Amino acid sequence: MSIGVVVIGRNEGQRLRHCLESVQRLGIEVVYVDSGSVDGSCEVAGDLAVHVLRLDDRLPFSAARGRNEGLAFLLNHVPNLEFVQFLDGDCEIHSHWIGHAVRAMDDPKVAVVCGRRREKHPDASIYNLLCDMEWDTPIGDTIGCGGDSLVRVKAFLEVDGFDPSMVAGEEPDLCVRLLQQGWSTVRIDAEMTLHDVDMTSFSEWWKRMSRAGHAYAEGIKRHGLGSRPMYVRAVASAVLWFAILPAVTLFIFPPTAFTPLLLVGCWALVALRVYLSGVKSNFPFRARWIYSVSTVIGKVPELFGVLRYVGRWFLNRPMALIEYKRPPSA
Repeated sequence: MSIGVVVIGRNEGQRLRHCLESVQRLGIEVVYVDSGSVDGSCEVAGDLAVHVLRLDDRLPFSAARGRNEGLAFLLNHVPNLEFVQFLDGDCEIHSHWIGHAVRAMDDPKVAVVCGRRREKHPDASIYNLLCDMEWDTPIGDTIGCGGDSLVRVKAFLEVDGFDPSMVAGEEPDLCVRLLQQGWSTVRIDAEMTLHDVDMTSFSEWWKRMSRAGHAYAEGIKRHGLGSRPMYVRAVASAVLWFAILPAVTLFIFPPTAFTPLLLVGCWALVALRVYLSGVKSNFPFRARWIYSVSTVIGKVPELFGVLRYVGRWFLNRPMALIEYKRPPSA
């Protein structure tokens, strides 16, 4: 059995060092794929004696492209590679993860195995906390994985890997295509990675949620309404509460100082409904309220992301990389 690791990154700085050091402790072949970093990331990887692959900047950057080219690099060095662990450069891999994931691969129909990704500093900001709650997803068969997962190389190559043209939502897209070919994708009850999102501002959170809306729209466009019901519900909810509801309210009631209060009241009731649904019930009271409110507010940037994708698709414009993290100079 042979396993390799593909780490992708762009301006991750010291987070990348921590990531690569966590992989090196496992003694597994690793390649770092860089997407135009200007913060010395390639030099950090070189200092650690890690294979470094710089993506050609004449082609658009994307996480999907980085992972594909990273695996191609590994296959040139290890032709019989059986599994590849994809890892984002702002994550540290748990020391026991590979063992748990490989055992889950004993089922020959399993193509992707992912586990629990946690935020490294969930108490540093409410945005870090929200990410930590986002990563807490159900165990068992899943229709999507994140950037960190162990993948069976044979299955990955069978569906031609990630779509490099996608700037968001490339992992669920891969899973959909694998499921269509009879493979399965699973999430197991095991610690996988520590993620250092280091998100401290509302604007960063807004961009990240907009990126999610873009992914929802493209996922529906590519695979139809039936394959991604979660995406359909998310888009429909954003349109209903932040497009249709305001339009109907303004049509029925003349615009007054009372109108915004009416809308805010409606949105507050939606947040209350989310909270009472018991979502994320294993988290504390305060965290669940923050999550419920952010779920409602987040529909606004999600709607902007949907409209951004639709506009670019309609005008036949290329999809640009959506970055929400602070630039290295910050």
